[in-house]
Amino acid sequence: MTQAAFLTACRDAIGAAQVLTDPHDTAPHLTDWRRRYTGAACAVLCPGTATEVATLVKLAAGHRIALVPQGGNTGLAGGATPDASGTQAVVSLRRLNRVRDVDPHNNTITVEAGVILAEVQKHAQAADRLFPLSLAAEGSCTIGGNLATNAGGTGVLRYGNTRELCLGLEVVTPQGELWDGLRGLRKDNTGYDLRDLFIGAEGTLGIITAAVLKLHPQPAARVTALAALASPHAALDFLSLTQSVAGPLLTGFELMSDFCVRLVGRHFEQMRYPFAEPHAQIVLLELSDSENEEHARTLFERLMETALESGLVEDAVVAENLSQSRAFWNLREHIPLAQAEEGLNIKHDIAVPISRIGHFIDETDAAVARTAPGARMVTFGHLGDGNLHYNVQAPEGVDAKAFLEQYQSPINQVVYDSVHRHRGSISAEHGLGQLKVDEAMHYKQDVEVRMMQAVKRALDPLGLMNPGKVVR
Repeated sequence: MTQAAFLTACRDAIGAAQVLTDPHDTAPHLTDWRRRYTGAACAVLCPGTATEVATLVKLAAGHRIALVPQGGNTGLAGGATPDASGTQAVVSLRRLNRVRDVDPHNNTITVEAGVILAEVQKHAQAADRLFPLSLAAEGSCTIGGNLATNAGGTGVLRYGNTRELCLGLEVVTPQGELWDGLRGLRKDNTGYDLRDLFIGAEGTLGIITAAVLKLHPQPAARVTALAALASPHAALDFLSLTQSVAGPLLTGFELMSDFCVRLVGRHFEQMRYPFAEPHAQIVLLELSDSENEEHARTLFERLMETALESGLVEDAVVAENLSQSRAFWNLREHIPLAQAEEGLNIKHDIAVPISRIGHFIDETDAAVARTAPGARMVTFGHLGDGNLHYNVQAPEGVDAKAFLEQYQSPINQVVYDSVHRHRGSISAEHGLGQLKVDEAMHYKQDVEVRMMQAVKRALDPLGLMNPGKVVR
């Protein structure tokens, strides 16, 4: 009867209307975004304040009920999905959706965990500031989820990932205590950095309820272009050239293979191949200038003239207006959508040192071809920070479901072994969740796993915070 007593106590604490148990109400919270995992839960709890979150966590500890924190439920690794036991409770943070403060002089914004990323961007813009975190799910993902997974996106090259954009946190500990670490400080050398423990921990060490985030000045101008290249190796050389010419003005440098772009055109006819001739690789790059558009375009013209004369770049097209710039980014952002239209596929979110990307692609493509002849490689990602979405599509005309059943495990091993050889990471920005936890434990050093386990035991001795995720 512990579960029933727990639910009664939750209703008393936050109101019966915020304790969801009807299958119709709970269903949207029980399946992950990719529909890879579907779990069960004794309830979905919808607190409206950090204090209510703390009360629920304390009740869960007393009744030994495991909790699964959830934001926008847009994760790609099953980190916010409960298991199939029906004994866990989902804690939805969507009602924690207030912007508490915007401080233009300190260049910070303080928001609750359930605030949608796009709303943070809008509030920053209203204060003539920029919140640079940007990713495909920004219209539905929440800041709490971004922090829990240490999300990356397209601006990492210049601004860093979510960890670098956060100055302070408010967190409910596994004991139900509320830690107020909402200090908007760039310098605070007073002991262990507790903030960084919770960022990227996917709710396994506590529940983030609010954060102080960094803002930046709005750029005066942006210049966006597509550049065609012969290989990933040429793209790396072009990246080095761009960084030497543009320095910190370079905010985006996205790599897309020829097949990626053609796949988008196949399923979205309005998005045509941007060049007259085929090219092995296409780079989407963007410069953000604090002066004016003329300065940005002059710099960009100098860069492209050098790149074309040296043979690094085979062709290029520059966006003439905001609409065309948006079209270039749409081309990049529609790659995952085109993959979904093409059929089931094997996804990898990996990172290797930037200098190793060309060698990684060459070696791993060859290894995948030996393992699964005819497999089609959909390779794209954030070249500027070493993060590739290294995805594998079934051969043309082959049943995708049958292909996955036969090849997913051996292809994963091929890719992860290659990542490990190149001293990379099997998860760059999507997190581990339940999808990659076993692989992470396999590839990490024993001492690293033991340290992670020690931190988990120290902060969550009852093991009730999002169990089965991140660490075993």
